Amino acid sequence: MKPLAELLRHLSRPGITELALASGRPPMARGATGYEPVDPGALSTDDLVKALQAMVGMARASTVSETPVQWTVNATGLGSISIAAVRRGELMNVRLTRGAEGAAQAAAPAAAAPAAAAAAPTRTPYAGVPAVAAPAPARTSTVETAARAAQPGGFSAVDAARTGQAGGMASAGAAARGVPGAAVASPQTGAASAYGGAGAAGYSGAAHAGVAAHAGAATHAGAAAHAGAAAHPAAHPNPPARVIPISRTTSAPGRDLTVLLEQARSMLASDLHLVAGRPPLLRIAGELLPQDTPLSPETVERLLLPIIPERLRHVLEKDGSVDFALDSEDTGRFRVNVGRQRTGLKGTFRLIAREIPTLESLGLPADIAKATHHHQGLIVLTGPSGHGKTSTLAALVDIINRETTHHVLTVEDPVEYVHPRKRALISQREVGTNTRTFASALKGSLREDPDVIVVGELRDTETVRMALAASETGHLLISTMNTPSAAKTIDRLIDLFPPGDQQQVRLSLSSGLRLIVSQRLMPSADGKSMVAAAEVLTGSVALGNLIRDNKTYQIPSLQQRGKSLGIIRFEDSLSDLARSGKATLETVKGFAENPDEIEAMVTGRRPGAAPTVSPPASAQEGARMLSKVGSLLGKKGA
Repeated sequence: MKPLAELLRHLSRPGITELALASGRPPMARGATGYEPVDPGALSTDDLVKALQAMVGMARASTVSETPVQWTVNATGLGSISIAAVRRGELMNVRLTRGAEGAAQAAAPAAAAPAAAAAAPTRTPYAGVPAVAAPAPARTSTVETAARAAQPGGFSAVDAARTGQAGGMASAGAAARGVPGAAVASPQTGAASAYGGAGAAGYSGAAHAGVAAHAGAATHAGAAAHAGAAAHPAAHPNPPARVIPISRTTSAPGRDLTVLLEQARSMLASDLHLVAGRPPLLRIAGELLPQDTPLSPETVERLLLPIIPERLRHVLEKDGSVDFALDSEDTGRFRVNVGRQRTGLKGTFRLIAREIPTLESLGLPADIAKATHHHQGLIVLTGPSGHGKTSTLAALVDIINRETTHHVLTVEDPVEYVHPRKRALISQREVGTNTRTFASALKGSLREDPDVIVVGELRDTETVRMALAASETGHLLISTMNTPSAAKTIDRLIDLFPPGDQQQVRLSLSSGLRLIVSQRLMPSADGKSMVAAAEVLTGSVALGNLIRDNKTYQIPSLQQRGKSLGIIRFEDSLSDLARSGKATLETVKGFAENPDEIEAMVTGRRPGAAPTVSPPASAQEGARMLSKVGSLLGKKGA
């Protein structure tokens, strides 16, 4: 199949009003004499699905069924394009019709399509498959000419408008023209979408104010206006939609940020990296895999700059790096870091699951949930960056949300998992948006009647000091740290304080520590996903004594004999993964401090022991071996 941009250019030919795409047939263009092929290659259903995803998004493309669906977009150089699609089993039809004739055809009765096909029975691409007929006329919103401020051949994200089957999209509560923070209603559900609760124009295509397209390249089609930013001055009150790039100098549709994010989620990637001078990179099962061709510095800036919140733009200029959350009804939620490096901008998108995970789905011990039953104390989740601490934190909060009526107050930078309303009352605060720092939020939280306080990360001495104080005053505090093991987590918490305060910190930890979970993610045995190994250290009198007496070096010894206390050693978790076949022995040995011990636990051999000699295959072979041994002994005796 030719690139979609090349196929769409046929609609600009004189007399061509329709482009017909059907499974098992070559793409056909309809002119005055009927249908004619524009590419000799037959299209597969997968080709059509990918093309439809590039035009209207993955979520909308997935709604195509036996009931015809229709969208309308505006594209530079072509004007209004009506897109109609239907699917019958494994076969799919897609019609793209240009201009006023396209709107009239969309409103025409279903019987008109077979009649038109009968006029040229040997050339119609719809033979054997019912023609597409829209269920109702589409109402296409106009786009003002000022939206075409890009260079020739380029696109502006406000150069498109899409209508849903129900007859168009309405803005939520405010006209998008020049109104900061106007939310946009989804054509599917009517629900307003905004970035991090800031009430920005939604991710369905609003462009950043004042950002013009680069020459010959599409402006980010699908990136939402950043939080708090005004909509484009020339935008229509109806929300803009994805732009179909058709210019000869326009990059492929995959360079649309929305398409890249949808691709990352559909391929089960954990991260998407956009780096100037490199192709888009997806982290799948722990490995970075390149996609497509290298991105120019201008392309990366075009993709990233419009999504940076206005409040963080000066931070990027000053510090060279910013963190924020990106939320979209179509592609989901992402934690984003944008920074400057040698070749230009770099963007890292961490994918956040659409559903709150459970301990079972994460592959973690169910006994971890017992720690949430405490009314006060400290729970710390540790591990390197990117090894699932945030997901485990969300799973614990969800347990409290489902099973209790507590008030849970979270302080995060940024807010990642958004917890739905269940039994508990959950207040989520974002550093930089709702509060200045972790420490200031913790200080104020003690007056808000919380039962559980969740801190995204214990980063500095002041935050740890406030967290320990909160855990001692009748609150259960849950947080994360980037430390490699449970014992080193305790040492780190103590070493953050000056020597004169450390004994008091030991006393606080000895009585208030409830649980430490240290986890690692590693590739599964089939290499298609990640599995978790977890070290679990539960609070106990024995652990409290070691912390109070400054004997944390004896914690590994306590872990050896503490299974009855609910303690799980990291080595035991690794060996369980290898024995169950969830991960290979070589993989888990790479994460162990003592690989020989892991191999002995899995295979049953003592470290350094010689391999066991298998018994003879038959009695005759055994007799020959005994005869050979006897002859050797006879020679030695002589």
